[in-house]
Amino acid sequence: MSRSTLPLLDSSLYPQVWQQQTFTSPQALLLSMLFATLSRDITIDASAFTKQLLADDVYQEWINTTVFGRYLHRNFTAFYQQTEDSFNTDMPALFRQELVRHTQYLPLGQILFFAGDMPKSVRQTKTLTTTVNPATAIINVQKLNINNSRLIINQITITGKQVLGFAIRHNKRTSERLRNEVLILDFQNLRLVNEQAIEDIKKSNIGDSILLRSYEIR
Repeated sequence: MSRSTLPLLDSSLYPQVWQQQTFTSPQALLLSMLFATLSRDITIDASAFTKQLLADDVYQEWINTTVFGRYLHRNFTAFYQQTEDSFNTDMPALFRQELVRHTQYLPLGQILFFAGDMPKSVRQTKTLTTTVNPATAIINVQKLNINNSRLIINQITITGKQVLGFAIRHNKRTSERLRNEVLILDFQNLRLVNEQAIEDIKKSNIGDSILLRSYEIR
């Protein structure tokens, strides 16, 4: 089955302006948002970046070629993780196989984000829900802090030509539109390449530091 490769979203989105500063990459924007959050008690809003995404032709191409909505995503996640229904043991694999038929290759160099510890099952299932919205990643890690979880944001760079996935098409009338998620459904290898502690705790209300982990996926 022939597949197309999605165009590089980051090259279309950046440079990006936030707080009267211009950022040339998603990494730089994420770091600035993190420092601002930790040092100045400001509220990160995902909606501004979402508006930029929805106005971008490349992102519109990403979401308009997908068959995967948030409702289907929730059900797929629950179904794929079930372990007690022995009658339907083959269904998660069949469901996944059908979804993979509709995936496309993610573009080389694309940056994606994911909040929290990387699930141990990811390298086995080859399934991971990420976001292209750095503000969403920060909001998600703030929510994890409510449960006193370790504060981790993962930055994932696509470095292989065989990474399969697609953008999740969200309902524009719900708060889920701010998630800007991308589901990865298949890859060969996920490798941790760097860890960086982001610390500025003078006025921080979300913990002592956030650990930024950088991964390459191929």
